[in-house]
Amino acid sequence: MSDILQEVVAAVERNEPAALATVVGVTGASPARVGAKILVRGDGQTIGTAGGGRLEQAIVADARAALAEGKSRLTHYTLREEGDGAIGVLCGGEVRVFVDVFAPRPTLLIVGGGHIGKPLAEIARVLNYDVRVVDVRDERGNALDPASITAHTYIVLVTEDYVSDEAALRAVIESPAPYIGMIGSRRKCRMVLEHLRADGVADASRLCARVRAPIGLDLGGTTPAEIALAILAEIEMARHQGRADSRSKG
Repeated sequence: MSDILQEVVAAVERNEPAALATVVGVTGASPARVGAKILVRGDGQTIGTAGGGRLEQAIVADARAALAEGKSRLTHYTLREEGDGAIGVLCGGEVRVFVDVFAPRPTLLIVGGGHIGKPLAEIARVLNYDVRVVDVRDERGNALDPASITAHTYIVLVTEDYVSDEAALRAVIESPAPYIGMIGSRRKCRMVLEHLRADGVADASRLCARVRAPIGLDLGGTTPAEIALAILAEIEMARHQGRADSRSKG
């Protein structure tokens, strides 16, 4: 068990996703024992056991689902062939498992920086984002690396011109990032997206629909800091599947 807990700590230190499934209740006959733990990594590898067989398969599947959702959960299994929570075995007992999700810190990838990128990075750090500011051009150093983008990376394109924005968008549009936002007017954004479609980017319409452009919620502010706040507010809304309604609206 101590090895599993050490692996949890190591995953958190590496900022990697992991889910720790712990058997918290057993009634009747069951191969699992209270306190048994299974660690499920983001790549699907596991450490530990809950007794093997279909029960363990069901626990691992639920842990992976919890990882994908990013939320911890309490699961229930009935060790019968039929009925609510049944997993198709004949032991007859019941098992409760708590799946504790350790999600990595979200990464805010700012391509371009500049007068909006600076306050955006400052606000994001307050919210515990891992902030990375890169450039689309190799010769400037700290270049954009599409291979480093994960399902926990939120991308903001705020370069100095639409040509650079378009180059960056082409590099990231097929990435697993859950959020891609591009600064600029509606006309500029339409032009960039039309270029992608015209160049025959595979499944361009679906990919372009992922792009938030113009970027940010309409909060009414116009200064760089206010625009940065509007951008991060939209990212937070996307992260938590929220809505932009006022809390006082009733």
